[in-house]
Amino acid sequence: MFTGIIERLGKIKSIVQENSNYHFTIHSGIESELYIDQSIAHNGVCLTIVELNDESYVVTAIKETMIKTNLGTLSVGDEVNLERATLSGQTRMDGHIVQGHVDGTTTCTKVSDENGSWYFTFQLNDKNRSLVVDKGSVCINGVSLTVVNPTKDEFSVAIIPYTYAHTNFKDIKKGDTVNLEFDIIGKYVQRYLENIKIDY
Repeated sequence: MFTGIIERLGKIKSIVQENSNYHFTIHSGIESELYIDQSIAHNGVCLTIVELNDESYVVTAIKETMIKTNLGTLSVGDEVNLERATLSGQTRMDGHIVQGHVDGTTTCTKVSDENGSWYFTFQLNDKNRSLVVDKGSVCINGVSLTVVNPTKDEFSVAIIPYTYAHTNFKDIKKGDTVNLEFDIIGKYVQRYLENIKIDY
């Protein structure tokens, strides 16, 4: 489980395709604190460390992950948002409950500079409209954010300077693809309502 509070940015050092799998080598700066088989969210995608040395680590993404996320758009030198799994209940949990199971991708339709903060607007399709509510939680590229100004076809999030500087939101432009994970509570409610049967 994650919280959507990004720890740091990792830089992609290499991308190697092996059959339908892709191996990403990433430099994080915290390699000494990592271990093999550890779960780390990369742009919100939970991946497992399979190799580790003093300078970098390797994670593997399968074909399904590449199709359903924006990992396939990444290149060597790009930065990814990193978050290690949540610690035990002895620490405060900021953000919101994030699984690292990306629901899909969406496209940035507008970036608005508000003289000290930024509004990013993203497309919203019919299937997911009920999962986006004003002031509700959403996870974009692994970042826990609050929904503002949702409409039929779009929703926005407000980015403060700290988040802008310490995540890859500073690199997102109109037309870019981002990973999207909706609030797990909303997904369960939606599923329940889809399946409920009322007898009259």
